Amino acid sequence: MPADPTPTEPAGSGAHAASLGQAAHHPPRRLAQAALRDVSWEVGVAKPDPIVVVDGVTRQFGGLTAVAVDHLEIQRGGITGLIGPNGAGKTTLFNLLTGFDQPNTGNWTFDGRSLADLAPHKVARLGVVRTFQLTKALSRLTVMQNMLLGAQGQKGESFFGALWPGTWRSQERSNTEKAMDLLARFKLDAKKDDFAGTLSGGQRKLLEMARALMSNPKVVMLDEPMAGVNPALTQSLLGHVKDLREEGMTVIFVEHDMDVVRDISDWVVVMAAGRVIAEGPPESISQNQAVVDAYLGAHHDAPLTVEEEDRVLAEASQAIAREEHTEGAILDSTTRQEGNDR
Repeated sequence: MPADPTPTEPAGSGAHAASLGQAAHHPPRRLAQAALRDVSWEVGVAKPDPIVVVDGVTRQFGGLTAVAVDHLEIQRGGITGLIGPNGAGKTTLFNLLTGFDQPNTGNWTFDGRSLADLAPHKVARLGVVRTFQLTKALSRLTVMQNMLLGAQGQKGESFFGALWPGTWRSQERSNTEKAMDLLARFKLDAKKDDFAGTLSGGQRKLLEMARALMSNPKVVMLDEPMAGVNPALTQSLLGHVKDLREEGMTVIFVEHDMDVVRDISDWVVVMAAGRVIAEGPPESISQNQAVVDAYLGAHHDAPLTVEEEDRVLAEASQAIAREEHTEGAILDSTTRQEGNDR
């Protein structure tokens, strides 16, 4: 981490605004990078233009705290990687933000509007959609039917609307054309009449991403999009994620492959034990001792002192003695019982 990552002028200052103005003619990737360039590498730091803001969100399961995020802001128009060891609370946070679970405390907003207590379909209608680590494609529907399910505001879905085909046929044609364009973009157009259950794991990931785009989202949340994907499709998926940003969408994704994270992220958020322990650009994460400790353990590279070695050996000797004592007592009891039986 640099000695002084804090910007010399606060976000929104003249210098910062000028830098954004100079980047205005560049693609969204450069806009996001310019917006985040002077942001300090601190947990909960304010972003120049946050689209999602999380405040005091906690989720407990019995006595276990799965998520405890004090404050988190997601920059509009960028790709934010969410990383952390298994059990860090990443997917639980995704579930909370998209309405698939409800927190014990806290609030979160999208474009200034609270999403607390909203059902998943209402969150999606506002423009926040997600994919799942285990894909949710409907296997007994065709690829095209899966795509059409993602379209919003379909007139034919109401009881009375369905009785008047003239009110929805043109909309259905438009939705079908849009679905075909997306399937061609994701190279699934040749599979449009196949059942979704016949697709490979990587193709189902592509289908789920394509279906999410049917609703014209503003925020796309991807839960381990590369998990279980054939390496031949990984680069294709990476390209599609980058394309989402180039089209002006905000992307938040969970990933364990740090090469992927470094390749496509504008900003990285690190979770451990339910909390955000670090934030910063990809190059800052490997320099953060808290991140290294979370993945490898706080003493992963520190040699034991003589006193620590003696203590560890003493504890091991005591544990062995207890086990031998317990085994001896069980053996004596068994021998006595056999003698009584005879």
